[in-house]
Amino acid sequence: VTENRSDLEDLHLYATPREQRFRRFASLEFEGQLYMTPYDFIQAVTSDEPKRKQEFYIDKIARENASGELNQILMETPPVWKGSSKLFRNLNEKGVISYTEYLFLLCILTKPHAGFRIAFNMFDTDGNEMVDKKEFLVLQEIFRKKNEKRERKGDEEKRAMLRLQLYGYHTSTNSVVKTEGEDLVPRSYWDTLRRSTSQALFSDLAERADDISSSLSDTTLLVHFFGKKGKAELNFEDFYRFMDNLQTEVLEIEFLSYSNGMNTISEEDFAHILLRYTNVENTSSYLENLRCTIPEEKGITFDEFRSFFQFLNNLEDFTIAMQMYNFASRSIGQDEFKRAVYVATGVKLSPHLVNTVFKIFDVDRDDQLSYKEFIGIMKDRLNRGFRGYKPVQRYTTFKSCVRKELYSR
Repeated sequence: VTENRSDLEDLHLYATPREQRFRRFASLEFEGQLYMTPYDFIQAVTSDEPKRKQEFYIDKIARENASGELNQILMETPPVWKGSSKLFRNLNEKGVISYTEYLFLLCILTKPHAGFRIAFNMFDTDGNEMVDKKEFLVLQEIFRKKNEKRERKGDEEKRAMLRLQLYGYHTSTNSVVKTEGEDLVPRSYWDTLRRSTSQALFSDLAERADDISSSLSDTTLLVHFFGKKGKAELNFEDFYRFMDNLQTEVLEIEFLSYSNGMNTISEEDFAHILLRYTNVENTSSYLENLRCTIPEEKGITFDEFRSFFQFLNNLEDFTIAMQMYNFASRSIGQDEFKRAVYVATGVKLSPHLVNTVFKIFDVDRDDQLSYKEFIGIMKDRLNRGFRGYKPVQRYTTFKSCVRKELYSR
């Protein structure tokens, strides 16, 4: 990268939190565009900072043999039917992931299994039960357009440099740049994807995808889904397996980072994992509460760990169920909580897991849980700290966290 450090820090000011994180973890550059390796992606969703030391960023793919070097990197990418829950770990540095694919993978990590069919149907714009490369590339245009709408007024040269790094293009976006006083309604990338792909055949998105397909460099996901020639098609079974494997892989990595080769992690380690990426600043009181109320360690198994995060991916349905149960204005006990989780999500949480969750969040130790406070914090954990595009504000108590959440709606 030719920019000096001050230039790079300058660009950071024009980037959203997700863009900043991608830029911080990406370790490859090809023709000016930044890419993550599979290893970088895993680090980005499981670590606070990159483990490798990067001076400015990046290992450049040599310009003299760019295509050959990129193809060499992608050689080890298996076809989708050979995918597994160790795909990213096995590929390690042998792969490239673009910024829009990074956003897509983040969407997958927060979706319930019931939403996998919806995701597939969003891409299957012609309704033939198969997704081809062109349909998938609509994703690139949707997220690019969303990014343009979020750009703010400022140095056009800096914004152009940022667009090149993230999307690989230089075109001006003056027509959609946010102006002073104009307010944009926050919308998640999943909502953007859901709203936009259904209209893809009736807009310029599909036509633009044709142009992209002919000029875009192959990536690990494109080769994995559509083969080295880009002619294969993706069916729902393979798509579902990929999404399930990705969720499992990230959970395995987080679990193994605390288990030290054992079959369980401690209840305190489970609390650490739940509270990371949230806006709770002072976690020591919750950990101390857990130590006092569960003095003898029993441990949390991976099945229990995974079932809890499957529940979190169904958090919206759980919230609706709790409102229907008329618990909105009062706390709930463990049996009520466990039953509501099962009714809303179909996930059965073990009694020990539910008890552990209560001991973490039951600050006044009355064996009751304010579900609004619990949901306010778990939404942050579910989305790994990225709940909007405004600067993250830190909350020191459950109540202030909930008040802020309610007022922002």
